[in-house]
Amino acid sequence: MDIALPEKPDWHKLLKSGCRVFVGGHASVPYALIQDLIDNSRGFSDIELVHGLALGDTRWAREEHRQLFKVNTFFIGGQEVRRAVDEGRADYTPCFLSEVSSLFTDGTLALDAVLINVSPPDEFGYCSLGASVDICMSAVRHCDLVIAQINKHVPRTAGHSYVHIDELNACIEHDEPLTEVLPPPIDNQAERIGQYVAMLVENGATLQFGIGKIPSATLKYLCKHKDLGIHSEMLTDSIIELIESGAVTNRNKTFHPGKTVTSFAIGSRRLYDFIDNNPHIEFYASSYVNKPTNIAKNDNMIAINSALEVDLTGQVVADSIGHDFYSGIGGQVDFVSGASISKGGKPIIALPSTAKNETVSRIVPSITEGAGVVTSRGNVHYVVTEYGVASLKGKSIRERALELIRVAHPKFRAHLLEEVRKHYWVPHYQEKYPTDIPELGAIQLQKLVIQGETFYLRPLNPADERRLQEFFYSHTKETLRLRYNYDPKQMSREKSCNLVSVDQKTDAALCIVRQDGSRIAIHAVGRFYYYPEDNACEAAFVTRETHQGKGMATRLLAKLIDIARQRGINFMMAYVRADNKPMITIFEQHGFKRKRSDDPSDVELVLDLREQQ
Repeated sequence: MDIALPEKPDWHKLLKSGCRVFVGGHASVPYALIQDLIDNSRGFSDIELVHGLALGDTRWAREEHRQLFKVNTFFIGGQEVRRAVDEGRADYTPCFLSEVSSLFTDGTLALDAVLINVSPPDEFGYCSLGASVDICMSAVRHCDLVIAQINKHVPRTAGHSYVHIDELNACIEHDEPLTEVLPPPIDNQAERIGQYVAMLVENGATLQFGIGKIPSATLKYLCKHKDLGIHSEMLTDSIIELIESGAVTNRNKTFHPGKTVTSFAIGSRRLYDFIDNNPHIEFYASSYVNKPTNIAKNDNMIAINSALEVDLTGQVVADSIGHDFYSGIGGQVDFVSGASISKGGKPIIALPSTAKNETVSRIVPSITEGAGVVTSRGNVHYVVTEYGVASLKGKSIRERALELIRVAHPKFRAHLLEEVRKHYWVPHYQEKYPTDIPELGAIQLQKLVIQGETFYLRPLNPADERRLQEFFYSHTKETLRLRYNYDPKQMSREKSCNLVSVDQKTDAALCIVRQDGSRIAIHAVGRFYYYPEDNACEAAFVTRETHQGKGMATRLLAKLIDIARQRGINFMMAYVRADNKPMITIFEQHGFKRKRSDDPSDVELVLDLREQQ
């Protein structure tokens, strides 16, 4: 049946100077509609244009229109809008994305009109908001004057994305493609961050992510996962490969099971075609998708967000660089909060360790003057850079600082430690900063599955001080006697600090840990000490009693031998009590030979590393 469209807008009958007008944003800005308003704006002044992130040609924010429009944005984006904010011609209003709609409903930002971009109506008269439901739907529902650009390029999306033609007061028909944002190339830095983040994602988890190199790299490394779900404020091109790989089934979701849930999409034409009439992807208003209690209804909710800088207590700066506002709060806090109260949830902040060609550290002793905290130190569970994963939940300021220094760029670690020592955030005896083991390569974390349990092999580091102390006190007297050849009674924090503060480029210390969320326990430690005068090293290891006989010591020793060989060390030695048969057996299985000893209670073993160099 034929659907009658509303008349074209007579702007002077619909609007007046000083009114507040909402403009649909993201990739679906109604450019032709705005241009029609500009072309017919004679006599108008001081119209407040309210919107979120607006991509493409944000012409209304140009200097030439400063008398006609005053821009008020919830998220700074686009060259013209950013320039207008920087020059004081436009306003930035910080607000959680989940709460923007309340500004419309309670009259804080009461709307006089709404401009949106919609698909042509179907046979029943319903138009779709397509790729940008987000705060557009809330604006439509809380304003009596709705003006639309009807555009055949707007996809029809499932969920709560529909506006009936009878709800439109005026419209124009103008077809123009949605703004495309092509996936950025993934560099080595983003690859490494993506690999680390992917390690934190278990099969069956539900994901939230943003746009850029890091989310793209992360989703790339999730393609071999199983039964993932998506509940994310936005979708990008990266989800196409993830869904087509079979990794996303949404079957384990505990909120909207079987469906990918989102509120807007930004990407290429391929993405817009992918969501068009796709019944498996549902779009809802941001007030619903981003509501923390709704997010938390998904068990194992993984929220992956980025930052501009993170201080050593875990405070996250995400919308400003010093005094200069750069972007917006968006949905970061919504999803960090929701994931933190989700059963098994993990809020993750992922960012490069440096900026400006490695001249500036993004891990900082204190946030830059003028910058604002978007996500508090109490909400962050993980911070990930290309140098690893810092686990912060339940950690003291001392432990947080050491964890974050460990994932900072190596050339900034000494300075960061020096700065926090000034404030006594770390004790006076903490003198060494964390170092990496070069021979482990770019990824300093290796996932192990041992008898069905997941563990991680990684370098021991200063943040492990308390964990090593707990590991020591877990040992029986027999284990301590066999390892140390006497029965030590105490492992002080200072002694533990000395044992975990290793110059990994000279010596080497590895551990195998079990990690459940932010709960980390050391189950085995292996190390060698280097003796430069002989170009030799001495190896030792110890395993928690509950995991002895599972091959952990074997894995550690094999890795230590490999590191020593790569360093060109000639000999590896070990001194073992004669009654410690299991340990002797492990060394001998790796080619160690016994040396004659005058002390029958001890066995000296030596491996000639030159034989296979």
